[in-house]
Amino acid sequence: MKKPKWVIEKEQARRASSALTVWLFGLHAVRDALLNPRREKLRLMVTKNASDKLVAEIETSGIEPEIVDPRKFDAPLDPQSVHQGAALEVKPLNWGSIEDCCMAADGQAPRVVLLDRVTDPHNVGAILRSAEVFGAQAVIAPARHAAPETGALAKTASGALERQPYLRVRNLADAIETLQKMGYLVLGLDGEAENEISDAVAGKRNRPIALVLGAEGPGLREKTKETCDALVKIAFHGGFGSLNVSNAAAVALYATSQS
Repeated sequence: MKKPKWVIEKEQARRASSALTVWLFGLHAVRDALLNPRREKLRLMVTKNASDKLVAEIETSGIEPEIVDPRKFDAPLDPQSVHQGAALEVKPLNWGSIEDCCMAADGQAPRVVLLDRVTDPHNVGAILRSAEVFGAQAVIAPARHAAPETGALAKTASGALERQPYLRVRNLADAIETLQKMGYLVLGLDGEAENEISDAVAGKRNRPIALVLGAEGPGLREKTKETCDALVKIAFHGGFGSLNVSNAAAVALYATSQS
């Protein structure tokens, strides 16, 4: 019996995912990946100088490094990558489901960030750093039309990628609805919204809150807006109120933090 097309596509996607590897680079990103027991490490290329700086982490990880001449550092990286003499091939992290990552912990009201087609790895890396600083449970993005786990993202995240769950989901609206069923108040950031974020969370900071941010320029898609509980904006002074998406995420997380 012939398999349905959707079953074949799902199996192909699973095989492609299992074959996917990522090259991390830079001392900070490589160091944190070496220390992460959840990270499957495949190949480590380092110069002698970088190896000396990572000696404890290499020993802890148990991986055998390949010592490379700095003039012949041929890891498959973008030529513009500032690798600092260290590159590590790994499997992408699997953080589990939304339910696994986004339940309340330690009596604190959880916070989650969702990204609607934010494709710049540097923005996503910076958002992961902010999410870790403010104790967010996870950063969630669509599997398509979003920044994948890459070396550039990891370097910008400066280690946060190893500790801060970054979930890729099939459908962002479905993810929002899942969080709503878990008791989350879902707020979409929209510069043209009438209500300010501080007003929307007044008296509600003890609730689970999810913040949804869109790509710079297009912003949130209509389906995403319709699925959110409310649209809010960050208060601004003067005639210009536009923030880089990573800055907006940090401000929004701070605005919803428990006092």
